[in-house]
Amino acid sequence: MKLTITENAQHKLNELNINNMTYILLRYDTEGLGCGVNGMPTFRFLSQKEETHQDVENDTFPTIINSMQAVFFAEEMKLDYVNGTFRLSSPEGILNPFISTTSVVN
Repeated sequence: MKLTITENAQHKLNELNINNMTYILLRYDTEGLGCGVNGMPTFRFLSQKEETHQDVENDTFPTIINSMQAVFFAEEMKLDYVNGTFRLSSPEGILNPFISTTSVVN
C-alpha cells in the first residue's frame, strides 16, 4: 500500500501538527454510520504505532494503517489539500472528498 502526499497537503499537515505527532493513521471511520462496513476512509495524527498497525509506503510523512482496516483502502492513494479540506483519492476514484482539518488533529 502506498500514499502520495501532495505539496499542498504536506504544507497543511506541517501547519496542523503542532503536537509533533509521529504518524498519520489511515482509518476507516464508522462512527455514527451504522454497521462496520458503512464507513468513510479518513486519517488523523497519531503519536505511536501499535502491534495492529502496518506501515504504508510514503516518502513524506510516516504513515500507518490498522491491518484489519486495510481492505477498505486502495493500494495506491493520494492525499491532497483543496479548498480548505483534505481529499483522499485513488486511481479508481475519490475515497473521501471532504476530510476536515479538525478531524485530523482530534
